[in-house]
Amino acid sequence: MSRSKSAVARKTTPEQKLLFDQLRQVAQGLGETFAPFCEVVLHDLTDPRQAIVAIHNNLSGRKVGQPATELGLARIADPDYAQVISNYANSFADGRQAKSTSIGIKGADGAYVAALCLNVDLTLFQGLQSAIGQFVSVDTQSTPRESINPVGAEAIRAQIDQFAARRATTPRALATEDRRVLLRELREAGCMEVRRASDIIAAHLGVSRATVYADAR
Repeated sequence: MSRSKSAVARKTTPEQKLLFDQLRQVAQGLGETFAPFCEVVLHDLTDPRQAIVAIHNNLSGRKVGQPATELGLARIADPDYAQVISNYANSFADGRQAKSTSIGIKGADGAYVAALCLNVDLTLFQGLQSAIGQFVSVDTQSTPRESINPVGAEAIRAQIDQFAARRATTPRALATEDRRVLLRELREAGCMEVRRASDIIAAHLGVSRATVYADAR
């Protein structure tokens, strides 16, 4: 692919040097967080002939000093090019499927100066997905049928979850007054008549059975 006249090295300003110093830290942090499944690449778009300045968890086989990709050249040529392109299908040179996200970084003049790219190797996750699918599958035609939950336990937990969701929190984070309101609702719904209801509620709320008895008064 031929490069446009705009795809030539530009002089790096002190502000851009400071920016790249910070972006290197961001790239390193992302690389360490998502190792070993995600390649993180920092591109210097002010020097497209030697664009790659940092690469972590190298999954693509590329090297520091290699030129900008087509996407990088497109950003150099067009400051209005999309700044964030996320979760697009990609592939490595050996054919492995990847999911990529590219984030363009602009300088004070509005021109693109850098790009931070994340490339996730989907191969392992696809294998895990298949293995997990096999592991969680059950034979619904076989007998006998059995439930290891007390009768009504699932309904009680579901009502507690719904109550917490209405308050934009989790069951274990409910305030004391909210728990008291919840216990009133459970009593009115007949949930307290379920065998071992207090134990079920206490376990789901992460409190003692004594606390459930106190809140239910």
